[in-house]
Amino acid sequence: MGAVLGVFSLASWVPCLCSGASCLLCSCCPNTKNSTVTRLIYAFILLLGTAVSCIMLTEGMETQLKKIPGFCEGGFKIKVADIKADKDCDVLVGYKAVYRINFALAVFFFVFFLLMLKVKTSKDPRAAVHNGFWFFKIAAIVGIMVGSFYIPGGYFTSAWFVVGMVGAALFILIQLVLLVDLAHSWNELWVSRMEEGNPRVWYAALLSVTTVFYVMSIIIVALFYTYYTKPDGCTENKFFISINLILCVIVSIVSIHPRIQEHQPRSGLLQSSIITLYTLYLTWSAMTNEPDRSCNPTLLSIITHIASPTVTPANSTAIVPTSAPPSKKGHFLDAENLLGLAVFVFCLLYSSIRTSSNSQVNKLTLSGSDSVILGDTTASGASDEEDGQPRRAVDNEKEGVQYSYSFFHLMLCLASLYIMMTLTSWYSPDAKFQSVTSKWPAVWVKICSSWVCLILYVWTLVAPLIFTNRDFS
Repeated sequence: MGAVLGVFSLASWVPCLCSGASCLLCSCCPNTKNSTVTRLIYAFILLLGTAVSCIMLTEGMETQLKKIPGFCEGGFKIKVADIKADKDCDVLVGYKAVYRINFALAVFFFVFFLLMLKVKTSKDPRAAVHNGFWFFKIAAIVGIMVGSFYIPGGYFTSAWFVVGMVGAALFILIQLVLLVDLAHSWNELWVSRMEEGNPRVWYAALLSVTTVFYVMSIIIVALFYTYYTKPDGCTENKFFISINLILCVIVSIVSIHPRIQEHQPRSGLLQSSIITLYTLYLTWSAMTNEPDRSCNPTLLSIITHIASPTVTPANSTAIVPTSAPPSKKGHFLDAENLLGLAVFVFCLLYSSIRTSSNSQVNKLTLSGSDSVILGDTTASGASDEEDGQPRRAVDNEKEGVQYSYSFFHLMLCLASLYIMMTLTSWYSPDAKFQSVTSKWPAVWVKICSSWVCLILYVWTLVAPLIFTNRDFS
C-alpha cells in the first residue's frame, strides 16, 4: 500500500516536469516567485551532478566503470613504484568519470547560455524553455552524460583539463562577486536596523562580526607561516602568504579612506574582512596544490599536530613524495576538497535566492532591479488566483527578467568546471596519460585569481571616485 501511495506521489510531480513554465499552476510547488523557483531547480540539477561525481570517486565504483567498453583501456594509468598499473585503474577511471559528467553539465549550460542571450521578459518564447520543460532538459543532460562516456581519451582529457582550469578560475571570480553582494547586504541590513532602532546594539553587532573575521584572518596567517613554510625552504609559499597579507591590509585601509567613504558611504571593514578571508582561502587552496609535499601538509595532519603537539610537525623535513598520486584504494574527498565544495554550495544557493539591492553588484551579476520586482508583485496581485485555486509560483518577470538568464547559465557552466577541478584536486594528466600529478600551473592560476579578486574589489571602491559623472549609488 505504501508503495502504491509513493507511486501516486511521484506521479503528481509529472506536471511540474513537463509544464511550459516553472510550475506556475502546479500545486506541488511552493508559494514563491517564478524567478526563484527556476534558479533553485537549476541549482539542484548541478548539485545532483556533483553528488553523482562524488559517487564516481568512491571505492567500489571501479568494477562498474571498467565494464564500459574502452573506458579503462589505453592510457590514463599511473606509474608508481611497486604498484601495478591495473590496480590504480579504478582511481583514474573515477577521475575520467568526473571529467565526463561535468563535461555534459558544462555543455548543457553553455548551450543554454547561448540560447538565452538577450531574453528580456518572460513573454519571450525562449523564457518558456528556460522556466519549464524540465523532463526534456533532464533527459538531455542524461543523454549527453551517457554519450560522453564513449568519447575517446587521448587529447580530449588534456584539452578539457585546460578548459576546466580556465573555467574554474573564472568561477572563483564569480564567487568573489557573490561574497561582495552578501557583504553589502549584511552591511545595509545592519545600517537600516541602526536607523530604525537602538543604534548601539546594531553597531556593536557589526563591529563584533568584523572583529571576529579579522581575528580569524590573523590566526590563519599565523598557521600558514607555521605549517606551510620552513626556514630553509618553501620560498614560494612565503611569497604567496606575504604578498597577499600586504594586499589585504591595503584593501582594508582603502575601504575606509575618507575619499572612498565620501563616494561610497556604505563600504567598510565588514566587506574587506570577508574579502580578506576569501583571499586567504584562495592562498591556502593554491598552496595545497604545490608539488613539493614537504611544503604542502594535509589539513588533517595540521589538525592532528595542533591536537597532539608531540607529533612530528606537519611540515617537517621527513622524506615524502614530491607528487601526490591518488590512493590506490580509491580517492574520495579530503578536507581540501570538502572546503572547496562547501564554498561552492554556499555561493550557488545564495546566487539562486538572492534579491540584492546593491546597484553595483546588480550590474556585475546582471540581476534585476527592485522596482521591477515590486511592480510585478503588485501587478500580479489580482491574478494570484486562477479558477479559484491559488497560483503557487507567481510570474514576476512579465515586465522584465529579475536576473540575466544567459549569465546565470554561464555561471553554472563555469561552476561545473570548478567542481570538476575541485573533485580531481586540480591534478594534471600528461600528454601521454602516463601519470597524474599536481603541477605549478594550478598553483599560479589560483594565486593569480586571488590577485584579480582583490583588484576587482578595489575597483568597486575607486570607480565612483574616478568616474564622478556616473551614478554608482
